[in-house]
Parts: sequence; C-alpha cells; structure tokens
Amino acid sequence: MHATSRAGSEHMTADETLSRITILRGQTLAFRDDPFKVGPDAAVDFNSDGGVAIAGGKIVAVGQALDVIARHPDALLETYPDHLIMAGFIDSHVHYPQIDIIASWGEQLLQWLNRYTYPAEAKCADRAHAEATAHRFLDECLRNGITTASVYCSAHPTSVDAFCAAAQSRAFCMAAGKVMMDCNAPDAVKDTAQSGYEQSKALIARWHGVDRLTYAVTPRFAVTSSPAQLEAAGALWREHPTALMQTHLSEHPSEIAWVKELHPGAPDYLGIYEQHGLLGRGANFGHAIHLTARERSRLRETGAGLSHCPTSNLFIGSGLFDLHAARQGDAPIPVGLATDVGGGSSFSMFATMKAAYEVSQLKGYSLHPADAFHLATVGSAGVLQLGHRVGNLAPVLMPTSSSSTFDRDRSWPSACSRSTACGMPFSFR
Repeated sequence: MHATSRAGSEHMTADETLSRITILRGQTLAFRDDPFKVGPDAAVDFNSDGGVAIAGGKIVAVGQALDVIARHPDALLETYPDHLIMAGFIDSHVHYPQIDIIASWGEQLLQWLNRYTYPAEAKCADRAHAEATAHRFLDECLRNGITTASVYCSAHPTSVDAFCAAAQSRAFCMAAGKVMMDCNAPDAVKDTAQSGYEQSKALIARWHGVDRLTYAVTPRFAVTSSPAQLEAAGALWREHPTALMQTHLSEHPSEIAWVKELHPGAPDYLGIYEQHGLLGRGANFGHAIHLTARERSRLRETGAGLSHCPTSNLFIGSGLFDLHAARQGDAPIPVGLATDVGGGSSFSMFATMKAAYEVSQLKGYSLHPADAFHLATVGSAGVLQLGHRVGNLAPVLMPTSSSSTFDRDRSWPSACSRSTACGMPFSFR
C-alpha cells in the first residue's frame, strides 16, 4: 500500500486531477438504513479510521481506510484523523432572499410576512441585489456545511437566474424556484396566474437539469395563490414531472383559518393542493404542523414529503411539529430537516437539530442523534428525490462538489481542502 500524499499532486492538470482517484481518510459517518425504522445501531455505519475514494466526480468506494487504500494503492491520499467525513447537510426548505431578515423581532406569521418578508423579497427584482444576496447565501451554506438545499427565490425571474447562476458557478447541488403569488400580497411581489406560469416555464427550460440544478415549481401557499394560479402550477408540474414542487402547509393557526375562508370547498388545507394536482412524490410541504388525520393519511399514500422547520416554528410561534406521528408506522411520511431562513433563526444545521430534539421532547418523544443526522442528510435527500445523487457516503453517489469545477480560493475553506468533496469535516474537539 503506497497511496500518494497530496503534495505529490501539485503539478497535475485539471483533467488528471479529476480522473485520478483521491482517498479521504478520517472518521466517516454513513447510513446503512433508516434509524427511525431499524434503530441507530443497525442504521449507522461509523468508522473511526475510514476511507472514501472519489474519482470522476463520483464516490467509488467507502469503508475501512486500510481496505480502501489497498484497493486503490496509487490514489492520492488526504488524511483528516480528527475530523468527521460525512455527506454534506441538505436544507430542505429555505428562502435565500430573506438572509437579511433572519430572526426579525416581534411578529407571528402573517404579520411577519408583511412587515419583513415581502419588502426583503421585493429587492430581488434588482439583478445586482439578487446576485449579491445569492452569493452571500451560498457563503453561509458552505460555512455551515450545507451543500444542497431546496430554495425559494422571490416572485421575480431575475432572482432565480441570479441564484441558479451563482449555484452553478460554485458547483452546488440545488433545487430552486420562482415564488408564484398572485393575490393577498403587495404588488411589488405579485405576479398573475398567467405570468407566473409563463415565467416559471421559461425558467424550467433555462435551468432544470442543468449541471447540478433542479427546478421546483413554487406556489408560495394557498393564501397568496388564487385557485387559477394553483391550477396553473399543477399544470406546470404535470408538464414537467421530473421537476419538484414546494409550498407551505398548515404552518400557523391564523393562516389555516384564513385558508379556510379563501377555499371553502376544500376538505382541508392539503386538499386544496390535491384538487389542483399539487400532491404526490416530489412534493415538498414546509412546516405541516397542524395536520388532520386525513392529511397525514394522504401524505403517506402519495409519497409526498415534509420539511421540518423547528427554529422557525419556535421563533414565529407557529407550533410544534409532531415528528413521531409523521415517521411512525409501516408507511412513514418522508421528512427532511430545514433551517427555513429567514423565519428560521440560524443557518446552522447543528442548531436546527438541537431545536428538533427540543421540539420532540415537548411532544413526548426523544429524538436520537442518529435520527437527527439522518433527517439532515438522507431524509432531506429523499424528500427532494435526490437520494441517488447526494445525502450519504455510498459508491456511485456524487460527492458534494466536483473538484474540476469549484474555485477553491473563493468557495472552500483552505483548512478543509478537498475533504469537502464529500461534506464538511467537522472536528470532534
């Protein structure tokens, strides 16, 4: 065994670097199964001296370090003995235009939207502002080990173009979409049912499936989208079935009461989306705190996913998400973990996992650390239909960033070097 140290690769070309195998050696964390189903001991695959081999933009081997090195003796070797090598965190619900209003004081949901959210999002009509905001958002994602997210842009197509271009330039794996909202909001952040459809369709053509980008059809929620717009969003999703769909569901009691007034013929909040073709696998419903038994049943039957946003739910006073109710039984609802910045109070997935634990305690259920890490990686990847690409350390999955495309000086902390190709290495010390 004589894997080459990183120093020996200084004069390699970019093509040689991409094609040659690199082994990251350190403490590795992966998942063999879902700890909610089989328990932490059976689900977690932890190696105190593990190895992850990467070549051609994909993971080719994971296991004990000595075994991986023996299989690839000519690989470049990077060693991080005091760090944890794992999949990058996946934030399943977040609003990039709201970075400047994180944890703004003093309002609950509907008032918070009018006082803080809509003014912040209106600024993204300006391309220069949207570009600067997108790069600051991605800087914060990277700083917190978040390498994939499902992102709400603003109602302006420029906000999507700015975000997707920024994410593409830095080799992030991102889902994103233009917020569709044609009523009950200021004119500066509204579209129409027709323009929202046409603009979203053009953005799908421009960005969906390009490099590591996925488009998400994004009607904000049933308060700000008319039945005509929800119908248009459903048509758009049917026309582009490989796209995702993201929206908000049953976040706050005052919101739910208003939704009932606006859509009196629906059986419940989820039923509104269902009536317009916005329920199914690839649908990602944020919050989903106050669900009825019928709604939970339909979510299980259709394979739609939920995003648990614990810091936001607490900060805005929306309520306590019942994770145990969602995940129990033979057909658990897919759940991912989300910061929900800016209603969420932190970009940190560790802070988000801590809040998820505390919420579960208040609901009478103790969330195991393995469950929390699973939610923030494999769970979120499943909700976003990206489990075949990201979210775990496993052969054939894409690493967090292709070493041939990222600008190391701009995008990656030098202390981490290319260990970030499979996720941010976090120190145990």
